Amino acid sequence: MAVLLVLSTFLVFVVIDFFMSRNKQVAGAHSTSQPRTAVVPMLSSASIEGILVPDQLRFHPGHTWLLEEGEKTARVGVDALASRVIGAAEKIETPKVGRWIRQGQKAFTFYTGGEKVELVSPVEGEVAEINRAVIKDPSLAAKDPYGNGWLVKVSVPEHDTVERNLLPQSLVRTWMKEEIRRVRAAAPALAQVAVMGGAAGVPARGASWRGMTHDVFLN
Repeated sequence: MAVLLVLSTFLVFVVIDFFMSRNKQVAGAHSTSQPRTAVVPMLSSASIEGILVPDQLRFHPGHTWLLEEGEKTARVGVDALASRVIGAAEKIETPKVGRWIRQGQKAFTFYTGGEKVELVSPVEGEVAEINRAVIKDPSLAAKDPYGNGWLVKVSVPEHDTVERNLLPQSLVRTWMKEEIRRVRAAAPALAQVAVMGGAAGVPARGASWRGMTHDVFLN
């Protein structure tokens, strides 16, 4: 009788273990089949004449943004207006891991249509990681500037340096609206920049386009 009890108990545990293992496998299969989501969570955002401006990001006047991911880490990218004006880049250069970058100084170079556009860093610190996906496929910066098109992660030594020279969040929407107006005034061919997607909104490169990108992105 005791032998039968032991065998019955053993069989119960075997059955329980089988179903638990099966449930884990099913859960794992479901998790891997989920669609890939954007790197930057879109908590809330505004569309300024067709240009998306996520509320949780901090913006630099040079049209780059940052997202604080921790006390001393920030993710960096270019904003939607910059990516719309530049269009689908053929190549993007970023600082190497370990390099120190300074807020407001040239850090990123986009090559497009035989021209190059330089943009500044919105923060000071050491480059901790480069988005290899955007280096491999530069069009991501135009398709998804706030998500999978991010550029680098930066290790920020002092939190106060993050705030320096960034736009007050209460003024970002007004600033973006004025920047759209300024871009259109500087390059009339960009009159539809906010409503035409990707490279379709980019005019032929020339002296006026180069001057406009320098004035707007480097301030």
